Amino acid sequence: MITLFLPLALQAAAATSASAEAGALQPIGRQALPAKGCAAYLWNVADRELVAMATAEAGTLRLAPGGKPIDLSRGEGSGDAALGFTATTVYRGGDISATLDMQIVRDQALTAGAKVPTGTLRIDRPGRDSLVVPVAGMIGCSAR
Repeated sequence: MITLFLPLALQAAAATSASAEAGALQPIGRQALPAKGCAAYLWNVADRELVAMATAEAGTLRLAPGGKPIDLSRGEGSGDAALGFTATTVYRGGDISATLDMQIVRDQALTAGAKVPTGTLRIDRPGRDSLVVPVAGMIGCSAR
C-alpha cells in the first residue's frame, strides 16, 4: 500500500520544488519593525504566509521570489498617500519589477498604524509570466 503512495508523494515534492524554482513568491519569515518610520507587512491571502514587507522611510520592498529574499528599491508611486505609502507603488531591482497596490484604512483602534484589508502584488521579470498575488496585512509605525 505504501508503494502506491510513494510516487504521488514524490510528484508532490517535485511540484513544490518546481514552483519555488519557477519564481513563486515564498514566505520571507519574521521581520522586525524599522527603527524609524512605518512598514507594511503583507500576507498572501491564500495561505496567510508573510510574503512581503514594504518600508516607508527606506523605500524598499522585501520579498522572496523563488525562496531567496531580496530588497527592491521604491520607484514611482501614485494615489492617496498615508503613513509614507501611496496606493500604488512600483519597486525595482535587477531584472525584477514589483507593483504593490494596497488599500490603506486608518483605524482609531490602531495607535501607530493602519489596516491593509486588500491589495495585490505583481512581480514582473523579462521573458517570464507575471505573478500576481492577492495580499492583505497591517502597517506598523515606530514610536520614535
